[in-house]
Amino acid sequence: MLHLPLVRWADLEPILTGAAAVALVSFADTSVLSRTYAARLRVVVDPDQEIVGLGAANLAAGFFQGFPISSSSSRTPVAEAAGAKTQLTAVVGAITIALLLVFAPQLLRYLPNTALAAVVIASAVGLFEISDLRRIYRIQQWEFWLSMVCFAGVAVFGAIQGIAIAVVLAVIEFLWDGWRPHSAILGRVEHIHGFHDITRHPDAHTIPGLVLFRWDAPLFFANAELFDQHVLRAVQSSSTPVHCVVVAAEPVTSVDVTAADALATLHESLKAAGIRLCFAEMKGPVKDKLKRFELFDRLGSQNFFPTIDEAVAACQDGFTAGRV
Repeated sequence: MLHLPLVRWADLEPILTGAAAVALVSFADTSVLSRTYAARLRVVVDPDQEIVGLGAANLAAGFFQGFPISSSSSRTPVAEAAGAKTQLTAVVGAITIALLLVFAPQLLRYLPNTALAAVVIASAVGLFEISDLRRIYRIQQWEFWLSMVCFAGVAVFGAIQGIAIAVVLAVIEFLWDGWRPHSAILGRVEHIHGFHDITRHPDAHTIPGLVLFRWDAPLFFANAELFDQHVLRAVQSSSTPVHCVVVAAEPVTSVDVTAADALATLHESLKAAGIRLCFAEMKGPVKDKLKRFELFDRLGSQNFFPTIDEAVAACQDGFTAGRV
């Protein structure tokens, strides 16, 4: 029956804790199952629509004293094995169960649970993607072991704790990749347009008086200091005196406050050494952040260029005119 849930202040903590756990499990269960079947059936799934559906169903369940719901990793394979093609299957199943409860409630009373378990196991065993695990192990062992830790966490500690362990490890992996990103010093290569990593092109030659540096990650608190160190190291290791540093900033998709402060410190250090700091191909949203951080004008709007070629040409003109 329709019932408005009235919650006391003392009950908020256990209710919110349980709700967070239910939401986490529902989200993980639904997203994994929907992606699995989307890939298998070659259809497009809208994750936002999945969450809207879950939210609406659980909101209705809350007002009618129902169970919290998510997708069913057991019922879905059973329905598919029985020939289901659309979501209308769930509606037909619900109507059938309702009719069974009303007109023949004792019909399946003596059906053994083991028979029901066999149906579920036989259908759900197809969800195990052993070939995908082998492929992941071959191309990215860290992600394979992450999935194994998640599997072991669910088996040993339970679904909520296992998923939480996997989420924490995934965040750590993301921060690790962002903390130690790839960077490169760029140079010209004969018969190849543009500028390229000199470690991958041994025949590349750098431009005298200029360091062309590329940073392949967002700039944030975890790697800001490392960025400064790599730029200064590139200046120190240059075979010719450096008068200009150009940062190829297209891969930099974001800058936080800590990274902005690090850029300001780098700018002052290079300026004190008589070195001009320039940026090429920086994305508009990143420039907008620098403006909000009051750093764009401090670095000098004339030091931002739409292309690397223009930045290099401006630096070389400065060499010629003696301005750098």
